[in-house]
Amino acid sequence: MWFANFFIAGSITMVLPFISLYIDSFGNFSNSYVQNWSGWIFAITFVTAFIFSPIWGRIGDKYGRKKILIISALGIGLSVFLMGFATSVWQLFLLRLFMGIVTGFIPMSQALIATQTPKKVAGRVLGTLQTGSITGALMGPLLGGALADAFGYANTFKWVSITIFISAIIVLFGIKEVKMKLSSDENDYKSYSSKEVIKHILNRPVLLIVMLISVLVQVAHFSIQPILSLFVAEIHGPVSIAFFSGMAFSAAGLGNLLMTRKWGRLGDRIGYVKILIFLLFMAGIVYFPGAFVTNIWQLVILRFLLGVSIGGIVPVRIAYIRQEAPLSMQGEVLGYNTSLRFLGNIIGPALGGALSGFFGFSSVFFVTSGILILSGVIMLVTWYKYEYEGKHSRSLSTNRG
Repeated sequence: MWFANFFIAGSITMVLPFISLYIDSFGNFSNSYVQNWSGWIFAITFVTAFIFSPIWGRIGDKYGRKKILIISALGIGLSVFLMGFATSVWQLFLLRLFMGIVTGFIPMSQALIATQTPKKVAGRVLGTLQTGSITGALMGPLLGGALADAFGYANTFKWVSITIFISAIIVLFGIKEVKMKLSSDENDYKSYSSKEVIKHILNRPVLLIVMLISVLVQVAHFSIQPILSLFVAEIHGPVSIAFFSGMAFSAAGLGNLLMTRKWGRLGDRIGYVKILIFLLFMAGIVYFPGAFVTNIWQLVILRFLLGVSIGGIVPVRIAYIRQEAPLSMQGEVLGYNTSLRFLGNIIGPALGGALSGFFGFSSVFFVTSGILILSGVIMLVTWYKYEYEGKHSRSLSTNRG
């Protein structure tokens, strides 16, 4: 599963640094036209993914996740291959829309591994799995940028689709989905309706907020993504622009890779929500100075530090959901969580594109930093009120008794 995630993440991120440049190559467009279309073409994948994620999650709970992973990889591969033949923004838009219907390979693989893993080591195992997608995401933009500079944008899409099809083959022949008895709790093996799943989430305020924070984290993370190559062009100039954009993308992946497993292990030991709160504040503080960078290397260092902080958020969040949701509803709960992430992926690029178009690039960094710190505050208050205070008052009453 690690290798499949590596290929999928690498392939998808290979094309991200130059989507805005690819749009620009379709015609003689103004900067604001390219920025706005970059935002929408980037975001439309996540609009359809937002709608379809819980549906795939529920199907996965019922019929097994391996089949869904193969369908997903084949669908993504086909859409990326056809992007190499696009000649207008509308064609690219529609192909990214179709890609969203089948997107969700990595979250579905996390659900597969989560349901095959005992609770007490979930953070570490999911952190290790995530290093696969991070390593791919780290190498993808650099390789994609180099390929685009050497062979052109259209040919890069066609080559990239091959590695996505390889992921489908890896899952088909390399993965065996086992029905494992990981728990003696009968709730883990009961059948739940969608109404019961939603009720389960709503009755747990900390779980609900952990899932809702997914939206804000993704808004923050994706606000700069579609315009990053344009920002790099502004501070570095037009020389090897795809390569340097790839480097700025990849720096966050490197920080992510180095720390994600450590954050997962720390979460296993001292509590997932505590680590999550710390990482949200750290990411907010690191994002702020991005508004003041004057050369590419300053941006690369800040992107690396952002990767260090954002890196732990995904495995820690999934491990917490693994802890709080019975096994037989986990696919659907993770599906809702993925949906919320995709909602953030929709809002983020559109917000980033609009802010940079109206107020300049620096405004994106200010707003993003504020969103992350606000997320940290919301998480801290909720955790303190419903988990920390609750446990504290229970232990005091037990001591008095």
